[in-house]
Amino acid sequence: MTEQTYTGGCQCGAVHFSVTASLDKPVTCNCSRCQRLGSVLVFAPRSAFALDRGAEATTEYLFNKQVIRHQFCTTCGIESFAYGTMPDGTETVAINVNCLDGVEPREVAARAYHHDGRSL
Repeated sequence: MTEQTYTGGCQCGAVHFSVTASLDKPVTCNCSRCQRLGSVLVFAPRSAFALDRGAEATTEYLFNKQVIRHQFCTTCGIESFAYGTMPDGTETVAINVNCLDGVEPREVAARAYHHDGRSL
């Protein structure tokens, strides 16, 4: 699979974004947040992401080392993306595959690398 542009957002539609990303290397995580949410994540450079609407409809949640800026809708509570920084300093965005339009997240999840976030 190669990079392509996807759209997505929260359940109520208040938050909507577009991102150019590849679904080739999805990640699941067992940290205290991702496990409870059932997130399947793909990462893209921050420059490949555009928040089309809903900046005023998001709120931020930080936990643990407070380096990932989890964004969720203040109306429906869905976290469709988060901002972070890669180890090399590149700004990145983590996209919740469950929130992408026209994507079957369980098919993507079947190929996922499992990250042991619980041990960090």
